[in-house]
Amino acid sequence: MQHLFGNPHSNSSSSQLSTRHIEDIRHRALRFLKADPAFFDLVFVANATAGIKLVAEAFREQPGGFWYGYHKDAHTSLIGMREAASEHHCFGHDEEVAHWMQTLSAPSSGAPSHCAQNGLFAYPAQSNLNGRRLPLFWPGRLRSSCQSSKCNVYSLLDAAALLSTSPLDLSDPSQAPDYTVFSFYKIFGFPDLGALVIRKGSALPFAGRKYFGGGTVESVTCTNESWHTRKQDSLHEQLEDGTLPIHSIVALGTAFDVHEKLFGSLDRISSHTSFLTNHLYEGLSSLRHANGLPVCTIYKDSRSSYQDASTQGPVVAFNIRNSNDEWVSNAEVEKLAVIRNIQFRTGGLCNPGGIASFLRLEPRDVRRNFFAGQRCGNENDIHEGKPTGAIRLSLGAMSNMQDITAVVRFVEEFFVDNHCQPRPNVSLGANADFYVEMVSIYPIKSCGSLQIPPGLEWDIRPEGLAWDREWCLIHQGTRAALSQKRLPQMALLRPKIDFEGGVLRVRFDGLLPPSIPNEVTVPLSLDPASLQDSTPQDSNTCCPSRVC
Repeated sequence: MQHLFGNPHSNSSSSQLSTRHIEDIRHRALRFLKADPAFFDLVFVANATAGIKLVAEAFREQPGGFWYGYHKDAHTSLIGMREAASEHHCFGHDEEVAHWMQTLSAPSSGAPSHCAQNGLFAYPAQSNLNGRRLPLFWPGRLRSSCQSSKCNVYSLLDAAALLSTSPLDLSDPSQAPDYTVFSFYKIFGFPDLGALVIRKGSALPFAGRKYFGGGTVESVTCTNESWHTRKQDSLHEQLEDGTLPIHSIVALGTAFDVHEKLFGSLDRISSHTSFLTNHLYEGLSSLRHANGLPVCTIYKDSRSSYQDASTQGPVVAFNIRNSNDEWVSNAEVEKLAVIRNIQFRTGGLCNPGGIASFLRLEPRDVRRNFFAGQRCGNENDIHEGKPTGAIRLSLGAMSNMQDITAVVRFVEEFFVDNHCQPRPNVSLGANADFYVEMVSIYPIKSCGSLQIPPGLEWDIRPEGLAWDREWCLIHQGTRAALSQKRLPQMALLRPKIDFEGGVLRVRFDGLLPPSIPNEVTVPLSLDPASLQDSTPQDSNTCCPSRVC
């Protein structure tokens, strides 16, 4: 029975064993941040976003609502809190934040209107777009400014990205954020846990929280009268609704041990990753096409330096241009990276403010792209000559120089044009010697192409070439269309339209077990008469099958 963990909301020996482990690990997590348990409490949550939501729920219950300000580099989860606020504002740059705080500290100039209600200022310690590290002195300065003007604005720090490779020091309560959120799995990989660290002097907004769950109340009545009394011993007892994930928290203790044994400290990881990222940045920056044009457009903040870990984390965000100075699709880059076993992230990166700023996307551009079918992560990632997302390379404790060399060589191999000439000014007059050499269609979306035989007449319909992207593969569970971005092997599916047989033949040009045929057929239509003119009557007439 020494290792039997019970529900901590009881007095049995197994329950008390769980309680002791949970509290020991809670204090160890606080020590990890140099946070004194006398001034801070730590609430276990599912992840950083769950911690943000817990703060949002507390402020939403404030009489008269609350004012909310956030930095443009904020993660989407921070931005989402604005929907719970009665008034909100996005700070477009650091100077605007500094000016706002100066205004708060100068009562003679007139306090901002939001000083009449509770307020919350939130920002990331590190941008999850490009790794730029924002000032950690803002919470202390905000607290000092509010004391001068008697404003009641709290601070929320999103430390999830920062803590993956750099320490966070909360040893001085007067300078620390009121609320700090992060995810343990971004530091250790496992377990799937997060935390909300609350400065005890800033706990008042949680007092008005209405919802309660199992474990957070002392007594409850249900019939004839609605009454309850909350636990008062600690903040975490009031906020950790339901039974905690006991085994995950116990595993967190092991994660601390292994992490310390492998890497020593976050300071060492920070030095290691900073060294590697500087080499990666210099390597990508040096790549040039033969005509002298740069290959990579790197999104680096002017206030950060890859030689200074206090201003820049181990992240490089960029896009690629070809030798004609045109953007290369990130979906194409990602497909090729899979071949070289290189993993990175592309898309909006859950950082709409940073993406819009670096890519110069106005709100109207974002809305127009959305209604044109653009979604984060899909292949439709260049609209009207502008990319809609970026490539993000993130380094960690396990990264090494071989990884840096592999990434730079990958970009050089596939995207550096060593034979291009300066682009001439070509006039496409009536006598221009251009012709179409080949036309291909893709009967199954994201699968292999079908070359239209020379001399064969092919219908052009209002939506494009006949039979182009007539089918798609879908996931049986989600019913979502699959793509090469998620399944590169789809490129090995080779379709061929057999008009005489009235079927689409799909061959797989890869290795399969002998029991599985390498070709399947799909009827072109439920009505054979509709195939006499070699065009489908309706895309909805295709029958359900293994392919569509």
